[in-house]
Amino acid sequence: MSSPRPVRVLVLSGFGINCEAETAHAFRLAGAEPQVVHVNDLLERSEQLAQAQLLAFPGGFSFGDHLGAGRALANRLRARLAGPLERFIADGGLVLGICNGFQTMVRLGLLPAGRPGPQKVTLAHNACGTFYDGWVTLAADPSSPCVFTKGIDRLELPCRHGEGQLLGSAHVVAELESDALVPLRYVDPATGRPTQVWPLNPNGSTGGMAGLCDRSGRLFGLMPHPEAFLYRENHPAWRRRPPRRGEGLVLFENAVEACRRDGA
Repeated sequence: MSSPRPVRVLVLSGFGINCEAETAHAFRLAGAEPQVVHVNDLLERSEQLAQAQLLAFPGGFSFGDHLGAGRALANRLRARLAGPLERFIADGGLVLGICNGFQTMVRLGLLPAGRPGPQKVTLAHNACGTFYDGWVTLAADPSSPCVFTKGIDRLELPCRHGEGQLLGSAHVVAELESDALVPLRYVDPATGRPTQVWPLNPNGSTGGMAGLCDRSGRLFGLMPHPEAFLYRENHPAWRRRPPRRGEGLVLFENAVEACRRDGA
């Protein structure tokens, strides 16, 4: 019996992206074969997309967050990669954006629409008025189509950002809620309820929204950093917690498993 085809993941790097090594390592731990590729190399050789099952936009400060976090990178990709990216998604490819990568996906129109196009929501400056670096508690929506969050109830992750306040018009927010396109929310760990209270919600996002997916569930972005909690020792209270692995790893394992199912 032949072994399953390896899951190939393209992890973007360059121009201020600074979490590509951790993101690639997370996918490697999850059983995939990640390849770190510079943005320029992908733009010059867009056929690399057709050879992968998943594209990852890691965190960082692409182009120094000039014009707004993720804006310059989104403009560059829209001008040079929109067609190949749309074909990649239409062929069943998965896309993950973390922090600055999520900001890029939003400004590229990939979330929540599922394809490059007009921006429908925004990630504004944190309501607290400053950059925040700390840990948050998240709850997953079991009714969401997001393949990355399947089977997750609650998890803790670190976050570090200055522009994470997810906002949209009343009409768009109502669509997000009715279609269950908010896979993760910031919650009060004592009650498990979504919160907009700082610092439990570090940016003041409407309804505690911490991430978005498209209707297919194959495109997903979030502000917290799952790649920064792959080992139990990553947690500041790891000596007082039960001996279990880092909670962020399951998001990557779910993605790899979804790729394997699609390729079966």
